[in-house]
Amino acid sequence: MRVTLAQTSPKLSRSNLEDVIGIINSIKERSDLVVFPELSLSGYLLQDKLYEDAWSIAELKELSQLSHEIDIVVGCALKDNNVFRNAALYFSGGKLVSKHIKVHLPNYGMFEEARYFEGGDMFEAFNVDDKVISMLVCEDLWHESVHKELIERDPDLIIVLVASPARGFSDDGLKIEEKWYEIIKQVASECCAQLLFVNRVGFEDGLGFWGGSCIVEEDGNITHKLPLFEKNIKTFDI
Repeated sequence: MRVTLAQTSPKLSRSNLEDVIGIINSIKERSDLVVFPELSLSGYLLQDKLYEDAWSIAELKELSQLSHEIDIVVGCALKDNNVFRNAALYFSGGKLVSKHIKVHLPNYGMFEEARYFEGGDMFEAFNVDDKVISMLVCEDLWHESVHKELIERDPDLIIVLVASPARGFSDDGLKIEEKWYEIIKQVASECCAQLLFVNRVGFEDGLGFWGGSCIVEEDGNITHKLPLFEKNIKTFDI
């Protein structure tokens, strides 16, 4: 299976959809699955722009059509009736196969997600081409209770969409990077599953996102990793 990690720098604009489609068209001939970061269609610090920039599923028909040629995972601010959701969407075979609504919305320090989004209430596993897949969004993976739910669902592949701001700079490196890698290695090992971690880059209103997207094998080893702080789209065999 050939997997593309799309470490992008979304804008606070609906133009992200055009950018995502361009990336998909550029790699669809040589990849089976492409994964974009959390809120990759929307940008992170939307706040009241949600009312203008959030997406409905009906507006993403072009992604559905492209998924006849390549499986696609994107993050977006989703209009869900009268509320907004932070969602991970999996398109395959011309349709939306799965939608994960971020359950754990951070609402401390620099984060205000619970002010703008309505959280989900479940973690699911779904099947694509005989693989059992689970999707999570960022903060979801920081909760031990979620690790236990993942173990029960026994996925072959775990996909984690992330928008993690850089913090904890030190002479030894980036503390948030160290903590994230500790978590994803643990989860991959616990579940005996491959894990795709896709984090965004770029800046929004003083926040800088660090990237470092990677692939973790079932034994907890990171086998492929993208650079820090740089937009990068790369395809790997897994």
